[in-house]
Amino acid sequence: MTPPNHKLKARNVLYAVVLACLNVCASQAEQIRVVTEELAPYNMTLNGQLTGMSTEVVQAVLKEVNVDATIQSMPWARAYDLALHDPNVLIYSITRTPEREHLFKWVGTIATSRWYIYSSASHPVSLMDLDDARDWQTATVNEDVGEQYLIGKRFAVGQQLQPSNRYELNYQKLRTGHVDLWISDELNATWLARQAGDDPERTLVRSLRVPELEDSGGFNMAFSAGTADATVALFKKGLKTIRENGTYDAIARKWN
Repeated sequence: MTPPNHKLKARNVLYAVVLACLNVCASQAEQIRVVTEELAPYNMTLNGQLTGMSTEVVQAVLKEVNVDATIQSMPWARAYDLALHDPNVLIYSITRTPEREHLFKWVGTIATSRWYIYSSASHPVSLMDLDDARDWQTATVNEDVGEQYLIGKRFAVGQQLQPSNRYELNYQKLRTGHVDLWISDELNATWLARQAGDDPERTLVRSLRVPELEDSGGFNMAFSAGTADATVALFKKGLKTIRENGTYDAIARKWN
């Protein structure tokens, strides 16, 4: 039985609307800028290519949503500033904290993380709680979550905190005694120690765990606030799909 004319017209209008929405989503997604930092083994440049667990997850999501975007690695403070102020910027690996919650549009978790304040085995520092760290110099990275966390706890840059632009510089500062402590993600700390030819179990001391930085579940993908909700929804769906079809687990096994 042939549907009445008005039903055909309504159906055609619906199809046109859906197609238009999909085209808008694709157009918005194609214009995005993807930024990150050198945070091995999550995101790092090896032999001129950006790789790492988080990078592979982001690349898998981009493929799933059929978006061709170049990922740029830069100092974290610059990437963070771009994501804060420019529209259509996707940033990873970023920790989701209460202070950041309303600054970005969150896609989802792409890697777990554990955070510690480390000291050197050659100069171990015993910390019962965070207040004990106030008597020591701590290495941080400009604008990263470790530095923001300590500033939020009333640690001062230039006094207790000694920032750098690169994580490997902080390991070297700890190793050579230029600082007493270093706040870092565990995988990053052990990776950098091994890259320097050291055994992390012999050179690094976990002086204090920082569980507050782990409450978010780990590192995330997030869009700048000026990004269209439709684009964010598209990437959320893409991340959900690669988790459900086994792609995410395959990437995680490779890097863990």
